[in-house]
Amino acid sequence: MQKIASLFASLGTSLCVGMGVSILGLNDAQAGTEPAQKALAAQNSTVPNNVVQNRFFLKEGRFEITGAGGYVPNNPMVTRTSGSIFGAYHVDENFAGEAAFMYFPDLGTNDLKGLTQKLVEIAHNRSNQSDFQQPVEKMLLGATFTGRWSPVYGKINLIGENVLNFDMYFTGGLGLISSKSYMVNIIDDQLSMNPTGKATHFPVNVGLGTNLFINQSLAVKLDVRGLIYRAPAPVYNPDDPEQLNRYRTYNDIVTSVGVSYFIPQMNPRLMDF
Repeated sequence: MQKIASLFASLGTSLCVGMGVSILGLNDAQAGTEPAQKALAAQNSTVPNNVVQNRFFLKEGRFEITGAGGYVPNNPMVTRTSGSIFGAYHVDENFAGEAAFMYFPDLGTNDLKGLTQKLVEIAHNRSNQSDFQQPVEKMLLGATFTGRWSPVYGKINLIGENVLNFDMYFTGGLGLISSKSYMVNIIDDQLSMNPTGKATHFPVNVGLGTNLFINQSLAVKLDVRGLIYRAPAPVYNPDDPEQLNRYRTYNDIVTSVGVSYFIPQMNPRLMDF
């Protein structure tokens, strides 16, 4: 019996020593990472994750004001250029609410593109009279009220050590367009534009763009947005009732280049992460 008791005592001692060594070994392995884990947990609990990531540019809680110049590339009849103001508030680094206002000056016959002039010239030269009239519509004012989603933030190494920080965003919402319609023809060998009315459209807005950050308050903005709406088709003969009842879908694409200013000043970044 004494031998059996001695054997169990020896086994118990070995197990205790082994478990002690294992526990000590586990604590030693954790000792190297525990301070860093606690530091990261503390930072994550007190500041936004994007600060820990040490982004060059932070937008959360800041207003963005943009002045931009724009152009409508897909109108084949008239040239439309714009001056625009964008205003946005950034709820966080990914989401913002935005309002944009656009003004398109009316320059009369100087806005007419070559296609419009050619159509009325061909009709005038063939018939030697001014019966044919080309309908055109000029966008004068525009506004969009959208949400903005910025899922992409990145950096580009351009030349040597120069790094360009940027983000990409998508917009979606509603808008408003005020436009004026004309009939274009030739009278006494001169282009003539006769106004035929004004219209207001309520388009759906979808778009995308990018901010190229210059410093922590300024960015260059590249923006493209489509204004999609349904409206009456062009009417060549107002006396034809069938032409008066036709509708089609329009998509006015507005491209813009501008400079954005962010306020208030960005909080200092954490440089240790």
